[in-house]
Amino acid sequence: MATTNDPISDYLTRIRNAIQARHESLRVPRSKMLLSISEILKAEGYVNGVENVDEGPQGEIVVHLRYLGDRSNAIKALKRISKPSRRKYVGSAEIPRIKNGLGIAILSTSRGVMTGAEARKAKVGGELLCTVW
Repeated sequence: MATTNDPISDYLTRIRNAIQARHESLRVPRSKMLLSISEILKAEGYVNGVENVDEGPQGEIVVHLRYLGDRSNAIKALKRISKPSRRKYVGSAEIPRIKNGLGIAILSTSRGVMTGAEARKAKVGGELLCTVW
C-alpha cells in the first residue's frame, strides 16, 4: 500500500469510491483520527458499523456502508475542507451549518474530534476537517 501525505483525504476518497462501486464495506489503515471520524459517521447514521481490526503492523478499520431502501447511499457527499497545504480553522461562532442542518461538519478541536453541533455546544473551535451530507 502506498503512503499518502493526507490520510483523511485518502479515507474520504475510498468511501466515495466504495459507494460508487456499491461495496458493502471497505478497509482502511488505522489511525486515531480516522477511527474518530469513522465513529462520528456511525453515531450520525451515515454508516452501519465500524470495526477495529488488529492485523498487520498498523491495524485496519472496517467501515460497513449504509444503503437506504432504494439502494441509494446515506452519504450524498463528502468534502475535505482543511488540507495539509491550506489549513482552515474556525472559531465556535464561525462553524458552518451544512445543508441547513441536514449535514454535519467534522472538526478537530482541543477536546478531540467532534461534530460542528457538539463543538458549538461546547463553545470550542478548531480545524474544520470535512463536511458530510
